[in-house]
Amino acid sequence: MASAPYNDRDGWMWMDGEYLPWRECNAHVLTHALHYGGAVFEGQRAYNGTIFKLKEHTERLFNSAKILGYEIPYTQDDINNACKTLLEKNELVDAYCRPIVWRGSEMMGVSAQQNTIHAAIAVWEWPSYFSPEARLKGLRLDISTWRRPAPDTAPTNAKASGLYMICTMSKHAAEAKGYHDALMFDYRGQVAEATGANIFFVQNGELHTPKPDCFLDGITRRTVIDLAKKRQIKVVERAIMPDEMAGFEQAFLTGSAAEVTPLSEIGPYNFEVGEMTKTLMFDYDALVKGKA
Repeated sequence: MASAPYNDRDGWMWMDGEYLPWRECNAHVLTHALHYGGAVFEGQRAYNGTIFKLKEHTERLFNSAKILGYEIPYTQDDINNACKTLLEKNELVDAYCRPIVWRGSEMMGVSAQQNTIHAAIAVWEWPSYFSPEARLKGLRLDISTWRRPAPDTAPTNAKASGLYMICTMSKHAAEAKGYHDALMFDYRGQVAEATGANIFFVQNGELHTPKPDCFLDGITRRTVIDLAKKRQIKVVERAIMPDEMAGFEQAFLTGSAAEVTPLSEIGPYNFEVGEMTKTLMFDYDALVKGKA
């Protein structure tokens, strides 16, 4: 199942208000979002049959659409209920869930006021974003030559498809060099995030993480901050310059797909997979699986 092409699988999707066989859920080649990046989406995981923080993800989906200037023609309850129903129809308990909303094909060109807004949801089995072996050893990250854009040059508060183009390019370049992923700086040259996950550092018993003022304040990121505070760990959200990484002891990524994943290397900088990282990784696993 894991190796099957995503367009050729058994199962069900929800699309424009209907539950349809997986292979019938298609969009036209002249769909506006394909040409101009006008899609917003979410990535969320189900554990033991329950999608973790589903409502928060759906709220962000609707906010992303609002930022891009269109209205989703369904309620948040419609989306939430469809996500839950798809788990049942596909007989999945632990799964990944991907809602996506996009502009259709009525108008072709930069202007698209008359385009129908479409919505679809897919769920599938998807194990850890990184292999268990890589997670335990710590990932190796390259440093991307691409930077996260300034908030006055792109809708950086939206989880929008067009913003991920440089992420794909960065990850491909890193993988070609033998790395697992890439760290991206922001437009000011400050540490920002990986290609699909937020980043944290450990120094002297404190947790440091970049202030999310030009990239997504991830739902998993906020969850891990809450978990750290429950353990009386001081969390410092601030601007982090690249050369500061030489003084950090540990580092890890957070995201719905990545969950909590330790790092061993970022470019020339090395980190240990230490106790604080392991503790937060285990705390997160317990929380999402209902064992906390």
